[in-house]
Amino acid sequence: MAHIRLRKFNTADAYPDQNLDNDLSMVVRAGNRIYLRGQTAMDLDGNIVGIGDPAAQAENAMACVKTLLEEAGSKLEHICKITIYITDRTAREPVYQVVGRWLKGVYPVSTGLIVSGLARPEYLMEIDVEAVIPEDEDSAIVVG
Repeated sequence: MAHIRLRKFNTADAYPDQNLDNDLSMVVRAGNRIYLRGQTAMDLDGNIVGIGDPAAQAENAMACVKTLLEEAGSKLEHICKITIYITDRTAREPVYQVVGRWLKGVYPVSTGLIVSGLARPEYLMEIDVEAVIPEDEDSAIVVG
């Protein structure tokens, strides 16, 4: 199976206030591996939600993660690795509580980083996700 790139976009559209022109995808499926673009306060329609509220941003990010994984024929239980970026140490607990609720019983490996900023000043957190679909599971790609 060739790489499948879902929800293609250009950074010029996603970040009109920045001088960018990069062709990207929200999801790439390479065989049984799924790679997601970092998920933030931006919902899948391009709206920013949860301004000033790291827990609300994490809730949005995880809802997007679930949707994107499902579109690629995967699910939350397939997540192997997460990397969480936060812009303030005080956001760690509310963000991790939300992520932990979404991934209860999944047991991925996790790296957490405190960074000085993300792509937009409104973003307080970002989560990067990698998943692997087990070979014994049927996994149809949802095109929508």
